[in-house]
Amino acid sequence: MAVRSLKILHVLRSPVGGLFRHVLDLSRAQAARGHPVGIVADASTGGDRADAAFASLSPHLALGLSRVPMSRHIGTSDVSARRHVAQRAHDANADVLHGHGAKGGAYARLVGTRGAIRVYTPHGGSLHYGRSSLVGLLYLTLEQVLMARTELFLFESAYGRDAFAAKIGTPRSLVRVVHNGVTREEFADIAPQPDATDVVFIGELRRLKGVDVLLDALAILARDGRPVSATIIGAGPDADQFRAQAERLGLAPSTRFLGAMPAREGFARGRVMVAPSRAESLPYIVLEAAAAAVPLITTDVGGIPEVFGPQSARLIPPGDAAALAQAIRAALTDPAALRNETLTLRARVQAEFSADVMADAVLAAYRDAREFQTK
Repeated sequence: MAVRSLKILHVLRSPVGGLFRHVLDLSRAQAARGHPVGIVADASTGGDRADAAFASLSPHLALGLSRVPMSRHIGTSDVSARRHVAQRAHDANADVLHGHGAKGGAYARLVGTRGAIRVYTPHGGSLHYGRSSLVGLLYLTLEQVLMARTELFLFESAYGRDAFAAKIGTPRSLVRVVHNGVTREEFADIAPQPDATDVVFIGELRRLKGVDVLLDALAILARDGRPVSATIIGAGPDADQFRAQAERLGLAPSTRFLGAMPAREGFARGRVMVAPSRAESLPYIVLEAAAAAVPLITTDVGGIPEVFGPQSARLIPPGDAAALAQAIRAALTDPAALRNETLTLRARVQAEFSADVMADAVLAAYRDAREFQTK
């Protein structure tokens, strides 16, 4: 018997980073499987790269794309943004309202259901906060309130699921863990460019991503007589702070800062990728690097151990510049051993972190939640 298609509306705030990539991949896969899909996103963020990505995806969005102002923190624009999402859901007669991130999740879940299921994927979001700050207390309390308006929680990692339960509570509705996945095309090797630096960082330039820790590690190596060249790729609120830190530590001659670019283009700018995050959910950049057989040094945070599996022992503690310096030194001293570890990790990602498996598991979870709703 044919399976009825589902009308799916994805809601997110800022179209950048892994969250945006997740929505793009999921939307494209769902449309390819015959489901009408639409997207609502913030109008003021993302820049030219988001515009180009949306332009490429728009022909596949049967329910269309709309962009409205959405503030990062609670603000007056939330009223109009929530109203817009409600109107889009009504006009589409949506079966699924899938909110991504704290803001997208709030807008999707504050809409009256009209028979639709409301789905929430945190992507880290509010889970990066604690109750020790007023902002954290507010956001985590709001998450507790919104639990009752959620038919399905979809977490990208078991870590995300467990962190949600610890900080907010155990949902009474349906919960599924569906790992992020990469496409078949991403398993092509990437060779370093002739002018590649020793290491490369790719990501948002903010303290959470540990760029300051990387710079401190490079300074340790330089003091020990092992200078390491680096390329730091991305943009973000702490970019000027990191450039000033590189100057202060005497790293400016050997460290170049480049603007945001596609991950596969960035991988070729260095021989070893470093992802020194202090916190993550299940980052795409780690999956993408593993798929492309890019040597990788990263931290023991979030869902990253779920990606590394039996190799998790080689992950380093977050915020530990000395440990990061030692890992970089070892990687550059014995590239053959690192290459073997890289190929082992790629085989694991290829077997267990597929975009097709991700898309099918998300659709199966939607249907389970709809069945659960009618009982």
